[in-house]
Formats: sequence, C-alpha cells, structure tokens
Amino acid sequence: MLGKEWSANMIKNMTQEEIRKSIIETLLENNKSELETILDELQPYDVAEIYKELPEKYKGRFLLNLKYDLLADLMEELDKDEQLDLLNILGIEKATKVLDLMDNDDLATLLHKLSPEKIDSLLSEMKAEESSAVKGILRYPPETAGRIMTNRFVWIRNYYTVREAVDKLKSFAEFAESLNYLYVIDEDRKLAGVVSYRDLLLAEPDEKINDIMYERVIYVTVNTDQEEVAKTVERYDFISVPVVDENHVLVGIITVDDVLDVVIQEANEDIEKLSATGKSIDFDTKTLVAAARRLPWLILLLFIGVISGRIISSFESTLEQVVALTFFMPMIAGMTGNTGTQSLAVVVRGLSYNNINKKVIFRLIARELGVGISIGLTCAILISIIAYIWQGSMILGFVVGSSLFFTLIIGTLAGTIIPIILYRLKIDPAVASGPLITTLNDIFSLLTYFGIATLFINHLM
Repeated sequence: MLGKEWSANMIKNMTQEEIRKSIIETLLENNKSELETILDELQPYDVAEIYKELPEKYKGRFLLNLKYDLLADLMEELDKDEQLDLLNILGIEKATKVLDLMDNDDLATLLHKLSPEKIDSLLSEMKAEESSAVKGILRYPPETAGRIMTNRFVWIRNYYTVREAVDKLKSFAEFAESLNYLYVIDEDRKLAGVVSYRDLLLAEPDEKINDIMYERVIYVTVNTDQEEVAKTVERYDFISVPVVDENHVLVGIITVDDVLDVVIQEANEDIEKLSATGKSIDFDTKTLVAAARRLPWLILLLFIGVISGRIISSFESTLEQVVALTFFMPMIAGMTGNTGTQSLAVVVRGLSYNNINKKVIFRLIARELGVGISIGLTCAILISIIAYIWQGSMILGFVVGSSLFFTLIIGTLAGTIIPIILYRLKIDPAVASGPLITTLNDIFSLLTYFGIATLFINHLM
C-alpha cells in the first residue's frame, strides 16, 4: 500500500516515470485518494503526458477516476485522435459535463473535427449557455478571430465606479479565462475602452471608469485572419486582445495562449509548403496518405526537371569535346539551388511579419542582389583556383568561376523575386517551395554554364 506517506514534497522530487508507475499502483489498489494527492501536484500538461504513456488497459480506469475539471484540462492538452478516444471512453453523459467546463474556443476547435450529427448530439446535452456560446463561435470561418476567441472574460460598464468594477471582477474571477485587462463597454455593449489592473489599483474607489480608461483600444474583428491577430499581439506585446463584430459590439477576447497555437500552426503550414508536402504530414500519417500528399508537387517537378535533361542533351557536343565540364555540373546546380532556397526562406519569413510596399520590395531586391554578388564573387574565386589546380587550365577555371558567379546571382534573385510576385498576386508566398526554386535554378544554372562554356569552347580545347 502507498499509505499516508505521500506528500507534496515527495511528489515534487519524483521523475515522470516514477509518477507514472505510482499512478498505475494507485489504480491497481483502487486508491482514489492517493491518486488525487498525486494529480493535485501536477500541471495539466504533465497529466496529459502521463496519460499518453499509460498502457491501454489502464487508460479507461484512470479517466474514470479524474474530476470533471481535470478531465476538461486534460482534454485541451490532447491531440484530435486522443480527444475522440477520451470522449468515447467517457460516454455521452460524462463527456458533456466535461465539455461544459472547457474553454469555449478550445471546445469549438474540438467540435469542428466531429460530424454534424455528433456535434448536435453533444451540444443538445450541454448547458444552454455553453452550447449557445460554442454555436456562436462555430458560425465564424476557420482561421479567423471569431473561431479562436472566448466569451469567458470580464467586462465592465463605462459608468461604473472603481469599487463596482472591483466587485464585479471578484464575482466573475472564476468564470474568466484571462484576468489581465478589463474591457469597457457602453450602453449598447460597444467597446468603449480598456482598464489595466494597475490603473484600477491606483485609482480612488469612487472614481468613474470613464475617467481612468484608455479609449483608443487596439482590437480585431471577428473576421480578422488569425495570422493577423498573432501579428497584432506580437506588435503591441498584448496578453489578450478584444474582438468586436461588424457593429463594434464586444463579443470576445483572444488570449496569448491561443495566439501561440496560431503561431505554431502557421509556422507548420509554411514549413509544409516550403518543403512541397502540401497538407500536414506527421509521424502518425499513414504511408499511402503521406505519399499521396507529396506526389502532386513531385510529379510537377519531375516534368520541369525533364527540361534540365533536355538542356544537357542540347549541349552534348560541348560535353564531348571538353569532358572536364561534367565534373562541375553537380556543384554549380547544387550551389545555385542552395542559395535560392536560402533567399526564399529569408523573404518568406520577412513577408509573413511585415507590411510590404514598393520601397521595401526594391530595398529587399537590392540587398539580395548585393548578397548574391558577394557570395558569387567569393565562391567563383575559390572554384576557379580549384579548377585550375585540378585540371591545369586557366580557361576552364574562368568558365567554371564565371558560371558560378552568374548562377549564384540568378539563384539569389529567383529566391527573392518569385515569392514577392506571389505575394503581390495575393498568393501565399510559401507556395514558392524549396523544391520548385531548386528545380528552376537547375535550369538557369545549366543554361548559364553551358552557354559560357560554348562561347569559350575553342580555348578550352
């Protein structure tokens, strides 16, 4: 038996593996009080990690011993498949009680993954207030502020006194998801201002909120793209940002933890586009599904790559006369693709965080051109020396060096200009993926290399 020897200090010093084994022991002994003692010392994330590592035969028993509020916290830490498994284990009656306690933005995200029939079934069993709030969030398009906001926040009227505002704050503190700012509304529920807790604490109890609030409030609308919400929070260092509808009525707030989720999601999407994998692929994606998601881009790149083969065949006579040219083909093509991908990564990252105008675009292109010239000149000198030492031909060194110089400039400009063009056309610049830039640069580099070699063919021979 574990007995009464458990203490917060003991649990604090245990490793995650030791805690997991201890939890299994409490489940085997059906010792619910000891289980609660352990779980009270853990963060929801740690509980979720332990749950994931439990053997399947213990998961159901573990869940049935958790309190509803901890189940709600656990639900928010799990991924889609694990959430669905948890709902199935709990059953409809217990599941709805858990859903009632979840933050309604997280709940809306979960329900969006279910079938309409399942959504209706769960919402009909939930509390009317929570059900109505979630239905309101689900009305908004995915990846907008309306879809990631919560209505669990404290608002105050502009005619309140400081004392009345503090009293309301105390009354609704348990209800609110975030207690960082107090948003002020007028008689029509329109956003009128914001009060920081610092100002509230320093103000006199009988002062009016109207007199201490900031009226120039930074806000987003329900239809603002979630990526723009993240930029707003980052720009102003907010912990939360208010959300208004088309009539400027305050309908919710977005907290920084949800913004972090957006940043991670958008970063993952950009990485997937840059690598030409399209939709999300992770460790759990099935083999055929992963292959199907990668194939469209790769087939397109395959046909573009055929052009490279055609270029090589058209310069067959040049290669036959100077076989040494073939030694440097992979290096020139590879270096051009690499520098293009580097520029692409820099530009896409910059475009995602800045408002771009013509002045910025020209400055960016000029800078990357300078980078291309600097890199090209350095690498050209190095490869010219290597080619001369290796093959004993100054002309070959000049051909290889000058080809690399021009192709690195071309590669850098391609990696810069292509995403900018897509951005100006209102197309996500991350679509200009690394493999596409690399393939196009292969074509440019081979044309340049063989073109210069052909011009100097008589000297090379």
